Amino acid sequence: MAQATPHRRGTRQAAAPGSRPTLTISSRNYSSWSLRGWLLARFAGLDFDVVVVEPDDVDARQELLLLTPSILVPCLTHEGARVWNTLAIAQYLHEIRPDAPLVPAARVARAHCWSVCGEMNSGFSNLRAALPMNLKARHPGHKVWAGAQPDIDRIVQIWSECLQSYGGPYLFGPRPGMADAMYAPVVTRFLTYCVPLDAGCSAYCETIMALPEMKEWVEAALQEPDEIEELDMDF
Repeated sequence: MAQATPHRRGTRQAAAPGSRPTLTISSRNYSSWSLRGWLLARFAGLDFDVVVVEPDDVDARQELLLLTPSILVPCLTHEGARVWNTLAIAQYLHEIRPDAPLVPAARVARAHCWSVCGEMNSGFSNLRAALPMNLKARHPGHKVWAGAQPDIDRIVQIWSECLQSYGGPYLFGPRPGMADAMYAPVVTRFLTYCVPLDAGCSAYCETIMALPEMKEWVEAALQEPDEIEELDMDF
């Protein structure tokens, strides 16, 4: 289990071989990628420390504002390995913790899982730009413009297909895994901007937000003193 406190704040540094694993993250309130990496490590049962990048870190700020092509946070350091990009972190955790329920055991379901996770890792840019993650905010009546609606429709399709195919309550069955970690920030976005959903997808959002890991993350996010003005705009 990850150590919830104390979190170390600092710069991005690789851990020395044999030292305790660390996961470098940025803002819990704004960073969807940090949430994904943290959930993946927790779901894998990895015992790790968290290093929080300072809010004035230039690279982290650029990532949060979608101003850089390379997402370098979160970054997992483990036994000499330094792994960034959430899909790479998922692959690495699956290799070192093959018995953890990150991906389905069945070949076809596993292929489906990797596919929908890859789609989230590389797609939905309009959704990211139009509905930035902000756990502290609520925007009832928010207007979703045409550019983001196809992304929302596709995500709803993915969720519905997975829940119907594998029986829920998580995307690939009875236990949370890689796909749920990848789509959890979308759940928070839908709640922040009050995106209307059907009953099945609404129930899935409730299931994700009820996870102990999500409650822990949200509680810490609400206590963050730092704010990024560009992401706190009035919609």
